[in-house]
Amino acid sequence: MNAPQAGRLLTRKEGAIGWIVFSNVAKHNAVSQDMWQAFPQAMQTFNADPEVRAVVVTGDGERAFISGADISQFESARASAEAQTTYNKSVEAAYLAPIGCDKPVIARIRGICFGGGLGLAAACDLRIAADDAVFRMPAGRLGLGYNYPGLKRFVDLMGAANTADIFFSARKFDAADALRMGFVNRVVPVAELDAALGEYLTLVAENAPLTLSEVKFGIRQVIETESARDLAELKRRIDACFNSEDYREGRTAFMQKRKPVFRGR
Repeated sequence: MNAPQAGRLLTRKEGAIGWIVFSNVAKHNAVSQDMWQAFPQAMQTFNADPEVRAVVVTGDGERAFISGADISQFESARASAEAQTTYNKSVEAAYLAPIGCDKPVIARIRGICFGGGLGLAAACDLRIAADDAVFRMPAGRLGLGYNYPGLKRFVDLMGAANTADIFFSARKFDAADALRMGFVNRVVPVAELDAALGEYLTLVAENAPLTLSEVKFGIRQVIETESARDLAELKRRIDACFNSEDYREGRTAFMQKRKPVFRGR
């Protein structure tokens, strides 16, 4: 990982994988408003890069994914309803960035994953956690309101009862509990986290990008309300897959009993 730097969003590209790292190690990677605002652009940069097949979101160091919003900014950035509205727009834009990215976005979670970190992880496509991860939604301890899109993401992911549990109690829960509730997709020992993530990313990166994009978009239509679905766009994306060079490459490789080489077109 990159050397720790306070209060910054770090990005790097490793082969076909784009990495976005929340770095505020002294505060367990608490997120400032500037970091929230920088995140959508970082995601868009990787989304526009044809060499990038998947994006990983993680925290700097070994102690935290994201501990939540930087509470030191509450009196300046969140002191009134008006200021809170402005702040919420930055946070919601950050949450929408993984959802709007055409490529798979995976949260790599170690250590603390609280509040805004929990919300951002919920907005990613998949969550792979180390067994030292600890989760908490402390909204009830702060007296803040949680908006409809954010609650819907949790309910879609882990069901209404589990969402009620973590919000009502504001309790800490461990990786095994997160797996049981369906919040994370996989839990591995700390020492195996990067190897397990690397193996999974290799599988993803070998697959046809247009198919992955279409399926991601299609899943979103399934969980959207009926009035918000765009089935015409879904059909366009399906047709694009069948008309692509990658589809021809996939058929040819299957017949020739070799691994396909996809180019995203």
